[in-house]
Amino acid sequence: MRDLGAGFSYLLKGQRWVARHGKQYGFGLLPGLITLVLYAAALVALALWGTDLVAWATPFADDWSSPWIGLFRGFLTAVLFALCLLLAVLTFTAVTLLIGQPFYESLSEQVDRDVSPDGTAPESDLPLYQELWISARDSLRIVARAAVWGVLLFALGFIPVVGQTVVPVIGFVVTGFFLTEELTAVALQRRGVDLRDRLALLRSRKTLVWGFGTPLSLAFLVPFVAVFLMPGVVAGATLMARDLLGEESAGEDAATPEGQQAAR
Repeated sequence: MRDLGAGFSYLLKGQRWVARHGKQYGFGLLPGLITLVLYAAALVALALWGTDLVAWATPFADDWSSPWIGLFRGFLTAVLFALCLLLAVLTFTAVTLLIGQPFYESLSEQVDRDVSPDGTAPESDLPLYQELWISARDSLRIVARAAVWGVLLFALGFIPVVGQTVVPVIGFVVTGFFLTEELTAVALQRRGVDLRDRLALLRSRKTLVWGFGTPLSLAFLVPFVAVFLMPGVVAGATLMARDLLGEESAGEDAATPEGQQAAR
């Protein structure tokens, strides 16, 4: 239970950090806004033409009598939209991080400098294009894992009672885990920790990860909330990454000028 509370506290610490660093917060909003516009356009297009797409994909039902053809295609359209919405929630963070790689790298490094006792931050020796490639490759691997879970949980959702109670809870916990992996990857990848080691590290502190990621998965259901939380979430994930690796920090007040003075 202590780790659950500690995980949630990193969400709050991250938001407090960006509240004291307005310039970093402003830059950190841009990737989320761009991603939101792209996803909103895709979902609107799906809402407008989803029925036509389902009709094109099910020509065998053209001769069915009413109301069965309408019910069948209506159900498939609803399933398609629900799956795409779930995929949007699962991939929003990955796409935002990919678009905002330079922004969030800079923000994460600044957090490290603020809380590090010696005022330094680990830096990647890789060129930007290679970092983007690694980030995109790892994100696809995480999305594939998350998609498998999503399809499984969607199928289990048809089980009476359990599908309407237990399955949604599991879904938010699983989504929170994968969100946390994507977010901590900003700081951990800069330290040279590869995907396999990142997953092992997160599994070793599951309750800490759930405390951070599960409330976040609930908040990210509202797209505008996700956009405005992202800068602080990246900051909080950086602080949590330091905890996972056992790195010494000067304390939360080190993010203020007074704290930095005291740390020196």
